[in-house]
Amino acid sequence: MSDLYAVMGNPINHSKSPQIHSAFAEQTGQDLIYSAILVPLEKFSDEANSFFRSGFGLNVTVPFKEDAWQYADTYSSRALRAGAVNTLIKKEDGSIHADNTDGIGMVRDITVNNGCDIAGKRVLVLGAGGAVRGILEPVLEEKPLEVVVANRTVSKAQRLAEDFSDIGTIVGCGFDQIEGQFDLIINGTSASLSGELPPIPESVIHQNTICYDMMYGAEPTIFNQWAASHNAALTLDGLGMLVEQAAESFTTWRGVRPDSAPVISSMRNSLVPAKA
Repeated sequence: MSDLYAVMGNPINHSKSPQIHSAFAEQTGQDLIYSAILVPLEKFSDEANSFFRSGFGLNVTVPFKEDAWQYADTYSSRALRAGAVNTLIKKEDGSIHADNTDGIGMVRDITVNNGCDIAGKRVLVLGAGGAVRGILEPVLEEKPLEVVVANRTVSKAQRLAEDFSDIGTIVGCGFDQIEGQFDLIINGTSASLSGELPPIPESVIHQNTICYDMMYGAEPTIFNQWAASHNAALTLDGLGMLVEQAAESFTTWRGVRPDSAPVISSMRNSLVPAKA
């Protein structure tokens, strides 16, 4: 019988995870079935208990990443830092181990897929929500010169910086307090979903700046449109991050790393631009 894996969320119909993991399984010859499960609000633990009676691993998406954190028995260091998880693994003793693969997925997309160094670079991260908390440890582990977290609510950015200050040089500030130019700018706000831009000065970009939006779409996000219009050297979106975080989960579950490149290409080709 095929091994069972799934992603849980609410809503879940939009999830690309079954498509991605099915492609990984075919590519690596793994006998597994990966499905998407719509979980009623307040019912995560019940649904997870039911799944793990026969299933081996779960991905978790909104709004259950904190519920999954509470559900787990043990944690990776990046899951502990993030306070939220997107990957659950059933161990041989039946206990549930939690991981957060979002940040390492983004870092692999930037460094491996696109050949861009983070080490020694000045990095600006926009936003201070859960998505940003999930990426900071992997980014700081790349040994950047400095990470500046900018957010509308200054105290939230400063608190986040304090939480990660033991593993690298990191400061928090308001959007209107950003100073100087940056080598890498990561948009971790949801502004692109609402068609808005974070209020940051155009002076943050220089001729070699890489701009990365954690969101993605068939068309360039509004953040990446803005970056390109101010002559950023490279604009990237979060589609590669989506596939790479899945590859990290798959590797943890199955002990084999899939080749993400053809899957990213296939996913990119399947995106359909909105009709005018």
